[in-house]
Amino acid sequence: MLRINELKLPLNHSDEELRSAVLDRLGIPHTELLGFTVFKRSYDARKRSAILLIYAIDADLANEAQVLARLQHDVHVMPSPDTSYRFVAGGLQAQGHDSGERPIVIGTGPCGLFVALVLAQMGLRPLILERGKVVRERTVDTFGFWRKRELNPESNVQFGEGGAGTFSDGKLYSQIKDPKHYGRKVLTEFVKAGAPEEIMYVSKPHIGTFRLVKMVEQMRENIIALGGEYRFSCKVTDIDVEGTGDARQIRGVTLASGEHIASRHVVLAIGHSARDTFEMLHARGVYVEAKPFSIGFRVEHPQSLIDACRFGPSAGNKILGAADYKLVHHASNGRSVYSFCMCPGGTVVSAASEPGRLVTNGMSQYSRNERNANSAIVVGITPADYPGHPLAGIELQRRLEEGAFALGGGTYDAPGQLMGDFVKGRASSAFGSVVPSLTPAVRLTDLATALPDYAIVAMREAFPAFDKQIKGYYQEDALLTGVETRTSSPIRIKRNDGDLQSLNTRGLFPAGEGAGYAGGILSAAVDGIKVAEAVALAMLSSKASRC
Repeated sequence: MLRINELKLPLNHSDEELRSAVLDRLGIPHTELLGFTVFKRSYDARKRSAILLIYAIDADLANEAQVLARLQHDVHVMPSPDTSYRFVAGGLQAQGHDSGERPIVIGTGPCGLFVALVLAQMGLRPLILERGKVVRERTVDTFGFWRKRELNPESNVQFGEGGAGTFSDGKLYSQIKDPKHYGRKVLTEFVKAGAPEEIMYVSKPHIGTFRLVKMVEQMRENIIALGGEYRFSCKVTDIDVEGTGDARQIRGVTLASGEHIASRHVVLAIGHSARDTFEMLHARGVYVEAKPFSIGFRVEHPQSLIDACRFGPSAGNKILGAADYKLVHHASNGRSVYSFCMCPGGTVVSAASEPGRLVTNGMSQYSRNERNANSAIVVGITPADYPGHPLAGIELQRRLEEGAFALGGGTYDAPGQLMGDFVKGRASSAFGSVVPSLTPAVRLTDLATALPDYAIVAMREAFPAFDKQIKGYYQEDALLTGVETRTSSPIRIKRNDGDLQSLNTRGLFPAGEGAGYAGGILSAAVDGIKVAEAVALAMLSSKASRC
């Protein structure tokens, strides 16, 4: 197979025009083209009047060697890379394993899901512990919170099967380096579990909340069929560590029920909101350090405005779908303000997991057909902004979320403000053309006290500046909703680069977003695969040393 990159065609081209473009690029007659598939499709919308689709094509040829030799100087034609996944330990499934070596996976978000799946596929029968409920029950609890303001601290947007990614846009793209094509493994498994085939080739694949629910259920069934075991409503409250210094070794975990489960291989795929678990790990001497994250608000515009600004006369085109955006502004006070987790045609959601605290997030369905576009607009902060001990970032998050809860009236209504009023420093009293999507409600106020002064100053400068990047973005009655504080984990549970085990606790494998090694569904899932491989190799090494 040959890979053709950067093959460009007009937006509304026909299938025959695509085939002709492949023949022309390769300089071959149609009889020599046995077939082709689309590996990737993106678009170039810089010229809104002439949007182009950009393809990466894998072509099957009758005379591949001759064509490749003739086009050896064409940097966009090359042999198709092998993106198939291979397990790190050949024949591991047939070796069996000692029952005392059963690995534990804590958390069932995208990272924990792929740790468990790959371990199960290698015959290692993981035990998966989840503090929340199965995804269907969790969905009932989450929607109940949005409608009735009744928060279940163990079953919400943050906690439960599927992790925080379940109530999101379901984005499946990332900027991580992926030389081993683990991302392809993730997408392939998602398609097997019911995701649309298009996620394998579109440049910015997404699934949406409702489809994610079904996929998570299917993957759970696959893991169980392969020998894995799930235990829900099982909160890990302690870990058993033996030894001191460089000789520290994990020996098991303790649940809230008091039950102790022995294991020398424990994966921490706990997500970025498991604050009580972070505190327990720090108290038990596991190496934890503070890391940068971001804080800000959610902003809502009419999706039709974003579509028109990005796509011009092609707005509404089925292939393009609802438009997204990516914005960055470097403020005069030295802070960077940027868009994060943009949800086209979606809704803003209340994502609280602790009583008396309020935090927002964005969500959309596969169709992305809701009235508003929403995105987090956030300011980057570093441990220099919250000095002290490694968990100081959590304390900052909690203070901001408590402030937002109070600004919203103390009933889980979210505080909001019109963009124009925010920039001009005055409270808002009435909604404009942008109707808030968050439930239960948005309470208009003045958001000036919702974030530290340096963040407010930077954001007030950024919104008018964004208008130069997307004309019409600075809309007086666009709606800001606060606060967005959980863009990523405020801590990193450091691990060794080689074996991916905790820096000071053998057998403990920090993984995914909560441990500070991912940011989003795809990167978390990819990290899960890496950690599963590390666990398998560690178990093989442990078994060999006992033989």
